[in-house]
Amino acid sequence: MFGLKPIKFPRDESAHHNIIEWWYFNGHLQDKNGKKYAFMDCLFKADAKKVNIPFLKKIPYRDIYFAHSLLSDLSQQKTEREVQYLTFLSQDSFQRPELFVNYRNPLELTNNYTNYAIEKTAPQTYRIKTQNFDLTLKSTKPPLLEGGEGHIKVCGRKSYYYSLTNLSAHGLIKTDQGYSTVTGKAWMDHQWADVSYRQDCWTWFALQLTNQTEIMACQYVDKKNQDTLVDIISATGQHRSPTDLIITPGQEIFRSKLTKAEYPLSWLIEIPSQKISLKVKALIKEQEMVFGTINYWEGPLAVSGSINGRRVRGQGFAELVGYPSQYNNLSLVKTKIKNILDREIHRSKTIFRKKRFLIF
Repeated sequence: MFGLKPIKFPRDESAHHNIIEWWYFNGHLQDKNGKKYAFMDCLFKADAKKVNIPFLKKIPYRDIYFAHSLLSDLSQQKTEREVQYLTFLSQDSFQRPELFVNYRNPLELTNNYTNYAIEKTAPQTYRIKTQNFDLTLKSTKPPLLEGGEGHIKVCGRKSYYYSLTNLSAHGLIKTDQGYSTVTGKAWMDHQWADVSYRQDCWTWFALQLTNQTEIMACQYVDKKNQDTLVDIISATGQHRSPTDLIITPGQEIFRSKLTKAEYPLSWLIEIPSQKISLKVKALIKEQEMVFGTINYWEGPLAVSGSINGRRVRGQGFAELVGYPSQYNNLSLVKTKIKNILDREIHRSKTIFRKKRFLIF
């Protein structure tokens, strides 16, 4: 379809020579006391000269990487965010037969840095590690090849796209009280394409229902066109790609104090041909991420509604990109990087003084 090659595993789990690519994970977790959390982790790869993100063009590399993650405490309505403006990979990343990436934030200047990882550790089993969580994820279903073959086209833009829609999760998260053991359910997306960044707008959902049905639903808008995309995988792994998706935002919004962007916090998702009607609502409001000139909202959802007249519930995640901002986000990057550098330089000097005192 669209002149794209068939997706093959495990080869296509690794990196490609395309303009843009990402490995994305989200999920819902809970600890032994029933306290609930949500997480997101994404590693981006881009051709700095072709991706058309202005502040990346000055970086003297072709392929560059950057990573974003968040961990949300739903009971406290509190989120720990990390936005890496540049990410350094280990020499052996993407060199193994199976997916393997080991990386770090170069703005952590001292030896006390965090190593990050995305790796396939066994068949259908993955490990993701950031400064706030270390999770093992095991897929319970075959990959969902969006569009039927893993090829999609929205507003004229072609890409490869597959998802692991039902991953059991267990591992550790970092809290104010230390590390906690958690379990839960996660979702993974891997997408790559030869398209440059445009200031388009999209509203994307990953929905996991209690009847073991999962739905990927997206509405994409550019300056001239609007397009929708939806893929459904049943409890038995059967795949459908209907074309009659309707996404209607609700009245509640979150208005960012930082960028002044306004994001909906509830939606009605309908697929009439499948007799699907779902209400989805954000579980936490302040989930905005800011990266250079790009701002987006990323957060967990509660889901309720019906399929074929039967009541269903579930959980999900939403990603809202391209919602208008009234703020020059690039100035935030410069301030953020300066603060990080000042902090790391101060920490390096402190460590050096302590070591010097111990030596002498």
